[in-house]
Amino acid sequence: MRWLLVDGFNLVFRSHFAMERSHLRRQSDQFPTGALHGWIKTLMELRETEKPDRCVVFFDLGGSDRHLAVLPEYKAQRDETPNEIVQQLPEIKKLTALLGFQVVEQRGVEADDLIATAVKVLSGSGKECIIVSADKDFGQCVGEKVLQLAPPPTANPALGWRRLDAAGVTEKFGVPPQRIADYLALVGDTSDNIPGLRGVGPKTAVKWLMEYGSLEGVLAAAGTIQPERFREQILSEAGRMRSNLGLVTFRTDYAFEPGASPPEDIAGVEEFLAAMEMFSTLKRYQAKHGRSVQESKIVAPPAPPESTEPKQGELF
Repeated sequence: MRWLLVDGFNLVFRSHFAMERSHLRRQSDQFPTGALHGWIKTLMELRETEKPDRCVVFFDLGGSDRHLAVLPEYKAQRDETPNEIVQQLPEIKKLTALLGFQVVEQRGVEADDLIATAVKVLSGSGKECIIVSADKDFGQCVGEKVLQLAPPPTANPALGWRRLDAAGVTEKFGVPPQRIADYLALVGDTSDNIPGLRGVGPKTAVKWLMEYGSLEGVLAAAGTIQPERFREQILSEAGRMRSNLGLVTFRTDYAFEPGASPPEDIAGVEEFLAAMEMFSTLKRYQAKHGRSVQESKIVAPPAPPESTEPKQGELF
């Protein structure tokens, strides 16, 4: 059985910014719809290409209590979420459920930890898991039953989706999945505002981990480690490095109850897309499901001018 586990916010931001969709709006009241256009396109593509038995989307709900308790500056460097995304989030979650994707969120718990918990539960019972996210932290979850599927970078969509198994993680980072957290503890994670050891980059971190096996091995070798200039810093910052390790290592002891598989509500999706005046997308969705005008209560009017809708073929 194959499970698709989607990092919600990671994909929402990509849906909003990819292919310059951020300008798209509902004509009647200028409500933003750019992220919604990208979101349904991506979810439909994933379901078609990966053919999962179950699909779950995980969202953050408030900050991560466990991270902020250790590092109050956690993610503090990030810009505010664009208001257009904030406005669309409730509608994105509604559309997600209508499409038959289960939505999981828990206040004060980062979606990453919830995904890692789900991976532990599902892979432990023999299920195959595909994590959909560009977040490098998920390399630590990859294994025999677990793959990471990273979306194309918004700056270079031609690269396409990237599928990482254990060998792919090792090739990309220089260390295997079980050492990703040690690696991030040493080099830091700028996206989460976690500083690493000053002057230590990927090559040095990989060299040390290959030689000493783990972060603890590196700390134990502080008195003899090369280059010599790092010895004093490692000794003085050992506590912070251990704290880093706790920050970048996923917690997997939260509750995860898969529940029943929600059915796709085709009529509900049609009504939603019509209400959002996403008429080109509605037409494609109806065609995708072989829906005739007689079968559907929704009849899509002609698409608005191309300046306010994605170009033909851009969605689905």
